[in-house]
Amino acid sequence: MLIDDVKIKVQAGHGGKGAVAFNSNLMSLGPTGARGGDGASVYVEGVADLSALNPFQRKRDIKAKDGDDGRSQFRDGHKADDLILPVPVGTVVHNLTIGQDLEILKIGQLELIAKGGIGGRGNFHFRSSTNTSPRKFEPGRPGEEFEFRLELKLIADVGLIGLPNVGKSSLLNELTSAKSKVANYRFTTLEPNLGAYYDLILADIPGLIEGASQGKGLGIKFLRHIEHTKVLFHLVAADSSDPVADYKVVRKELEAYNKMLLAKPEHLFISKSDEVSPDALKEIVKKMKKLNKNILAISVLDAESLTSVKKILNQLILEKTNGAGLESV
Repeated sequence: MLIDDVKIKVQAGHGGKGAVAFNSNLMSLGPTGARGGDGASVYVEGVADLSALNPFQRKRDIKAKDGDDGRSQFRDGHKADDLILPVPVGTVVHNLTIGQDLEILKIGQLELIAKGGIGGRGNFHFRSSTNTSPRKFEPGRPGEEFEFRLELKLIADVGLIGLPNVGKSSLLNELTSAKSKVANYRFTTLEPNLGAYYDLILADIPGLIEGASQGKGLGIKFLRHIEHTKVLFHLVAADSSDPVADYKVVRKELEAYNKMLLAKPEHLFISKSDEVSPDALKEIVKKMKKLNKNILAISVLDAESLTSVKKILNQLILEKTNGAGLESV
């Protein structure tokens, strides 16, 4: 199961306390208490693993190590090693405590989310001409503590959208090496599936229904995954009783969730074209073309129609890579 939304509490490490110590050598009397080590800071780092949030489902309280206390003979306490939390690329890190957000958009992107406390000074640092034997020291400062919401929004070049059971998973499987579950019932896909078509990442977004933006069906759980996709492939089943209504339902839910989604480039595919007669298909395409001119009738059983889909993908590769590597497609 893909965990794509989880809340955690993060506590950076506290600084170690300073030491109170004195030199026992007759000719070298004086304070020798050293500084405590700094506590560990906490970072998040972008990784390619989509399941990187799964461990946080079991462990939601994250505590980084404290710095070591200062010691005698001017020996500072060891600084604690910083803690790095891997999160999938596409994760939005919401700091619920202070109301700030940051996005992880690249593999290897490293961001500080909680700073460790500074170690306290030992008595050596408080010596003076009027106080040669100070017993003063500082406790370590506390590390920052915040509550976070980690929200994954898939980053894909192409998002496959549509009502349940319109053939999104089947198309993804045909175009890529993905092995998405396929069956003739609603909500076969319960979590997003990804596949690679050469330089493009395709995401099969689980089926939406009317009212999804208000939480019906699979709710808004997967609408957010459409936000980071660059192009939408909108599938409408040819064997639907009302393809026009199906198309409008999904578009309405996109608008209700985020109007900016309607501005994304969209290709409309009339899927399962083999399920209806040629005349019926022609009539469907004629009606749907009024809603979207980028329309194509397809079937996973029709190699020619799949070739047409691949031509669209090849053009997207051209736009993404400026033509580099197209000869291999």
